[in-house]
Amino acid sequence: MQSFKQSYILRTIIVLFISASSYSCLVPEKKRTVLTDSTENSFEIDSVLVAELNPDEYGMKNYVMALLKKGPKRSMMDSVTAINLQKAHMENIGRLADEGKLVVAGPFTDDTDLKGIYIFDVKTIEEAQKLCETDPAIKAGSLMMELHPWYGSAAMLKIPELHRKIAQKQP
Repeated sequence: MQSFKQSYILRTIIVLFISASSYSCLVPEKKRTVLTDSTENSFEIDSVLVAELNPDEYGMKNYVMALLKKGPKRSMMDSVTAINLQKAHMENIGRLADEGKLVVAGPFTDDTDLKGIYIFDVKTIEEAQKLCETDPAIKAGSLMMELHPWYGSAAMLKIPELHRKIAQKQP
């Protein structure tokens, strides 16, 4: 069952990559520079995005992924405490996103101990750990994090900007 969850997470992240990668189509042509790949296949490289996102030669970069899991004190909280804690948790997510540290966050919609993910734009597990420690839900024991270094598309850095353009409500 765990491998099914991991497969589901990977499929979700791939959809996010595709969404973020489509952003380059929105950059006006006059700002784009076309470079040709030295392999047999040639494609357009957006030099403006390359300069902004600083990917490696594969268009990728390192992140830290956090798997949010059900914490040991989650079931001990009354409903008012849980509601207030969720509000503080969401405010913390917004703050981390505004600071550019949190690229993706979201809950899982099935009823398991795996509650959601964060993808941090930081270089080390230690940096991500410090950010996790600012989360009121983690401090209270409602959630706990499992952190992993992760290599993904640098285009993911565009997700927060694109999300703000389509979200009609804030949580």
